[in-house]
Formats: sequence, structure tokens, C-alpha cells
Amino acid sequence: MTALAWGARVSPLFRAKAISISNGLRIYPSWLMACIAFETGETFSPSIRNASGSGAVGLIQFMPSTAAALGTSVESLASMSAEDQLSFVASYFKPWTGRLHSLGDVYGAILWPGMIGKQDAAVIFDADDVDHPKFYLQNRGLDLDRNRKITKAEIVARVSKELDRGMLPQNSFEV
Repeated sequence: MTALAWGARVSPLFRAKAISISNGLRIYPSWLMACIAFETGETFSPSIRNASGSGAVGLIQFMPSTAAALGTSVESLASMSAEDQLSFVASYFKPWTGRLHSLGDVYGAILWPGMIGKQDAAVIFDADDVDHPKFYLQNRGLDLDRNRKITKAEIVARVSKELDRGMLPQNSFEV
């Protein structure tokens, strides 16, 4: 038996679907659960909206353009059950099957796919990036050392805390 992070906070069907998705992607199921916990503020709510006003919604904070590419809308995603929305999570992650080798890579697929496979020291968002100034501003809460550069390690540190919290006995579930 293995503990599933955050498994005690979701339904048996949600657990089964998350494990199935993870097995298909060849990732540790608790990585996916930690990422969903982080993106939903530990609510696992399919209707949770992004606080920064980006228009993103749901378990992995689907952007409107991403929802459209998956053949749906953020409105439709928000009205689904968490278990039904997991099917769209699976579709979203499918292109990265076999390429996600760490918690940082799994979360990178959600936040910024360009960080998949990068070293921890790689700068992902930079306040001085004149071409994309909003990227840093939207994610400045991840800049742990406040140096105006957000590295993969800083991003992963926040999600790693969700993994650790999810593995606590009151949050995890033996599968």
C-alpha cells in the first residue's frame, strides 16, 4: 500500500481517476494531487477561479484558451463535478506523457510548460523581461527571495509544501 497525498480530501472516484491519469502519464499520483491542491487552494473545487483575474478556473486552473483547445469552456468546466473535470485534466496532460520526471515538471506543465526538464536554477519569470512583464507580476508571490527573478526551484518549493501537507495522516489515503 502507498499513501496518496490529499487522498482523504477527495471522493473514492476522484482518487481512482487521479491514479489512473497518473499511471497513464507515468508519474507519481501524489505529484498530480499536490499540484491540484496548490491550484485550488486545497479545495479540489472544479469551479474555483484564479484570484489574479486571469480567467482561469478549475482543478489545474484552465485558461479560457486552453479550455477552448480542449473543446470546452471555462464556464462548462466550472459547472462540472471534480471527477468529470479530471477527464479534461487527463486530456491536457496527455501530450507530456513520459516527459514529466519530477514534481517540478508536472507543475511546469500547468504553470509554464517551458520549464519542463529545466534545472532548478533556471529563471522562469523575470521582472525585467520587457517582452512579458505581466508573467512576473502574475506570479510574484512565487519569488521567495524577492530578487525579481522566479526560478524553477522557487516554484517547486511552494508545490512541494503542498505535497508534504498532503502526505500528513489527516490528508493522505492508503491506496
